[in-house]
Amino acid sequence: MPDRHILVVAHTGRADSLEAGLLVCRQLIDAGITPVVSDDEEADLRAADPSLSQLALLGRDVAITDLELVIVLGGDGTILRAAEIARGGRAPLLGVNLGHVGFLAEAEREDLTETVRRALARDYTVEERMTVWVRVKKSDQVVYETWALNEVSVEKASRERSLEVAVEVDGRPLSTFGCDGVVMSTPTGSTAYSFSAGGPVVWPSVDALLMVPLSAHALFARPLVVGPDSALAVELLERSAGAGVIWADGRRTFDLPPGARVVVKRSPEPVRLARLSDSVFTDRLVGKFALPVTGWRGPDGEEVPAP
Repeated sequence: MPDRHILVVAHTGRADSLEAGLLVCRQLIDAGITPVVSDDEEADLRAADPSLSQLALLGRDVAITDLELVIVLGGDGTILRAAEIARGGRAPLLGVNLGHVGFLAEAEREDLTETVRRALARDYTVEERMTVWVRVKKSDQVVYETWALNEVSVEKASRERSLEVAVEVDGRPLSTFGCDGVVMSTPTGSTAYSFSAGGPVVWPSVDALLMVPLSAHALFARPLVVGPDSALAVELLERSAGAGVIWADGRRTFDLPPGARVVVKRSPEPVRLARLSDSVFTDRLVGKFALPVTGWRGPDGEEVPAP
């Protein structure tokens, strides 16, 4: 029987996440599976439990392409980090929320033992989420490339100076304006930075790209939703008084001088999420944002109780 490789990603700088990581590693070991960890978490786990000797190191002992599953312990930030670590493989991410909202997570802390049991039994389905590819050009030269699951944001680099940008869809200019920045998002990221900036909530089953201006000084600077095969672009105009910066998922960053051009397209490489239930996205919205639904009777005529 071939070896099974399950990567455990935890925010080991936090006590609750470290404890959860130890519990998961012990449960995997008890099931006869050697947990796989990244090099920056191995030392923390071993220091917290010196008896935890059966750990495999990702990249040294196990390749990304050999992973079966990634168990992620933390909030959405930790899940985004896990997506970055596992990029290049096909292992789905199974998130256990230890944070606040945890929109990308599939389970909560109190369900941790059962979640690992189902992972061991391969009792989950896999859902693919769109990602985007990002290319930054300056004077027709590609100076930076990256990707994102949630969003790419072009922002002003200093608080005092706004950006002068031109926004473009499918190779055609749409408008120019001064702003604090522009967010270009996937449906997954529509409930993250894009949501905070006033963008629409887009169901994950919808293939689309979003463009949401940040504090734009213009009459026409509304959030846009375009098709999945469209290309979005933001140019920092040469007359812009301030420099800019690009952020991908709030993790990867690059400085943008005036004249830089940021192009965002759909990436052929999705992120795969492990799902433990077939609950609809509407219920996830209601649960995560504690939305009031009391009084709704629905098609069956039964009133929904208070959460």
